[in-house]
Amino acid sequence: RTGVPARLPAAARPHRRHRPGPGCRGIGGRMPIRIPDALPATAALENENIFVMTEDRARRQDIRPLEIVIVNLMPTKIATETQLLRLLGNSPIQVNITLLRTAAHESKNTPLRHLERFYKTFAEIRHRSFDGMIVTGAPVEHLPFEDVDYWQELLEIMGYAQGHVYSTLYLCWAAQAALYHFYGLPKYILPAKVSGIFCHEVLHPECRLFRGFDDEFLAPHSRHTEVRAEDVLKVPNLRVLAESGEAGLALAESLDHSQVFMTGHLEYDRGTLDAEYRRDLGKGLDPV
Repeated sequence: RTGVPARLPAAARPHRRHRPGPGCRGIGGRMPIRIPDALPATAALENENIFVMTEDRARRQDIRPLEIVIVNLMPTKIATETQLLRLLGNSPIQVNITLLRTAAHESKNTPLRHLERFYKTFAEIRHRSFDGMIVTGAPVEHLPFEDVDYWQELLEIMGYAQGHVYSTLYLCWAAQAALYHFYGLPKYILPAKVSGIFCHEVLHPECRLFRGFDDEFLAPHSRHTEVRAEDVLKVPNLRVLAESGEAGLALAESLDHSQVFMTGHLEYDRGTLDAEYRRDLGKGLDPV
């Protein structure tokens, strides 16, 4: 598949049955995400009619919000923030967001001022507990895990999540890293990049993650490596939730639901896959 979709979010979203539920509510049925007032994502989300609550207003709310920490490993941090916050904003309850960066890595694509203003380091949050953690992917597939400059710090964060986070979602490369660290599952280099939007089969429709899904759903992938479903199935504590005949493993989880591993990118904007495709072409790579 080529990675030049006309409108990625519509294609990537799951097909929904026609029945009442959280996904059928209008804007009035959503509750806000709480993020710093000056975060660049704030203006973008407000322009999309997503309810973003200012910190000052949130302090006056007498409700127990969800506490979510996002470990942003992507070089394009501001774009990734916006993508994830857009999805988290479609929630029936208030969500407090903490952005986390690795101290061991020097970002070349995000201004230091932005990182210092909006991000925490692990040392600053390790005493806290969270309802959920999201660990993003990173463009380091070509490296052995141990050669990534923040690998040791990431190991600390993943270990911390086991005791301080109710459930953690690992995306793309982070899913491969977590499966390798916790279960010893290898990643395999693909003969050609998996790039495009692919159809996936839901294998466990009773799983709460698939509420409102049909038996199949579309999702984008963009990667040079994979973890194989047959390896996941050999681990007694894991199950495969969804896979694609073309793209392979899409979603897996631990049986206690504390770890979820997604190899695709349901968070991508409509132009993200196209931009990656053209970026690869510009580097003289074959992105198909």
